[in-house]
Amino acid sequence: METEKQLLATQSLLKGQEDERSRLAKDLHDGLGGLLSGVKLQLGAMKGNLILSSENAMAFDRALNKLDESIGEMRRVAHNMMPEALLNLGLQQAISDYCDHLSHNQQFSINCEMHGLEKRMDSTVEVVLYRIVQELLHNAVKHANATSILVQVMRQLDGTVAITVEDNGKGFASDQIDNTQSAGIQNIYSRVKYLNGTMDIKSTPGKGTSVYVECKIETNAEN
Repeated sequence: METEKQLLATQSLLKGQEDERSRLAKDLHDGLGGLLSGVKLQLGAMKGNLILSSENAMAFDRALNKLDESIGEMRRVAHNMMPEALLNLGLQQAISDYCDHLSHNQQFSINCEMHGLEKRMDSTVEVVLYRIVQELLHNAVKHANATSILVQVMRQLDGTVAITVEDNGKGFASDQIDNTQSAGIQNIYSRVKYLNGTMDIKSTPGKGTSVYVECKIETNAEN
């Protein structure tokens, strides 16, 4: 019963976190984003009606460029909180977009393979699976110094979803696995437990790291 209580508490916490992320993302994108875009349009129209020295014109253009950068950064933050592709197009497209974005103009490549995700699952399940992949990739990019990362997300006929993230980075000794219980790893474990899944980490110094997650998704959790 104690384990069940802990699981329910974790489920409530994760659901609350994702609900808050979704609300904040919407407020940023639709609220603040709309206001900033309106200011940009007004300033752009104003520029054509002003007589400015070359120096002031350059300063005006720099301010507009900074505003553009601010709008872009705000949208990036909103997207990371709750990707629109995840809500509108599903898990497969959201993971593909994230891999493309993460590896763009970087010194590493991400090979993404997905099967069986064409049929949508419950939105909460998709969000949790996405966060697991996102956190695993973040750890690989931040800590592994890898040049190649493989991501596989496979959904089997019985509803089992298997996630594999492998890299060819620096790795670590097997006796260090217990010392990798960072906040990021704990977040992943919490999400895996939320889906009644298991996680296995294998690593060898100089030969990279492989993380395997398996979750049994209930068939009644599908749309």
